[in-house]
Amino acid sequence: MLTLTAGVAGAALMASAASAETLRLLTWGGYAPENVIEKFEAETGHTVEVTMSNNEEMIAKLRATSGSGFDLAQPSQDRIAGPQAEFGIYKPMDLSQINADLFIPSMLEATKQNTTVDGEVYGVPHVWGTSGLVLNTAEAGSVADYSDLCDPALEGKVSYRLKRPTLIGFAYSMGLDPFAAYGDEAAYTDIMNQVEAKLIECKPIVKTYWDGGDELLNLVRSGEVVAAMAWDTGGWKLNSDNADINFVAPASGALGWIDTFVLPAKGQADQAAYDWINFVMQPEIAAMITESAGNFTASAGADEFASDALKAQYQASFPPEAVDNIKWYPPVPAGLEAIEGGVLDRVKAAQ
Repeated sequence: MLTLTAGVAGAALMASAASAETLRLLTWGGYAPENVIEKFEAETGHTVEVTMSNNEEMIAKLRATSGSGFDLAQPSQDRIAGPQAEFGIYKPMDLSQINADLFIPSMLEATKQNTTVDGEVYGVPHVWGTSGLVLNTAEAGSVADYSDLCDPALEGKVSYRLKRPTLIGFAYSMGLDPFAAYGDEAAYTDIMNQVEAKLIECKPIVKTYWDGGDELLNLVRSGEVVAAMAWDTGGWKLNSDNADINFVAPASGALGWIDTFVLPAKGQADQAAYDWINFVMQPEIAAMITESAGNFTASAGADEFASDALKAQYQASFPPEAVDNIKWYPPVPAGLEAIEGGVLDRVKAAQ
């Protein structure tokens, strides 16, 4: 039998074996690999039925059934508060059933805050990732934040997307706090106007605004681009080929997404759901999910069980202070996407 990290989780799992349930899991590809399911079923007596999905489909399925048909789902944290307030498709988490010691504290607290509706917490974190800087440190070692991508010394060797993460990242690097302004449309407009001016000023430095991940990887591999804004996993992939290239968490904070665990409103196997959460958040098991999904989880210490190469890449990119400085995407209020769209259009059109 697998040894659990924490005694509380172990006691819960063994106790539940006496009342086995079928867990209907609505999740993303790679988040419930077969080797993890087999270990979980052998230890608990529960069985697991997996349905692969994405954010839009998860919300649509749960809306169509008023939150029935599944016992555990994994939407991103910014897809919880709004759908819950509007459609009531989730049920609150019983946090006494969650072994908090298994989680990275800053991620657990951020997710609880971003998934709270009427004083009740509806989600806890699972798989996460970030966007930040991908740098060839031999040629762009001075770049420490998003706004450094405007350095004239890098003219023609910089790339980023014309998408909202670029607006948010540049805002933070300019000393602004766009997420704090989410509730004030006028304040957010002012921040975006400042970012717009900065991005237009930076246009002569940019080689190209990349669209697809493969496009960017090829630009960096070829040496045409030495500094970019991109995802952590892309940086680690490049690092495997060239030790000078890696993902760097910006000084103002990487921008992070979290896919969560939530309980559908009419789920019928809550104990199996809590047992699954506590099981997969063990560092050894979490490392197996990282191997399958390609992203790390909110499991504290799981990086120590990852492959040597991935562990080294992760630890170089994310010392503990960088993890705690991640800016997690909150739900987007109505109206802000239109403001951002106007900024992006004007930056693209600027000469």
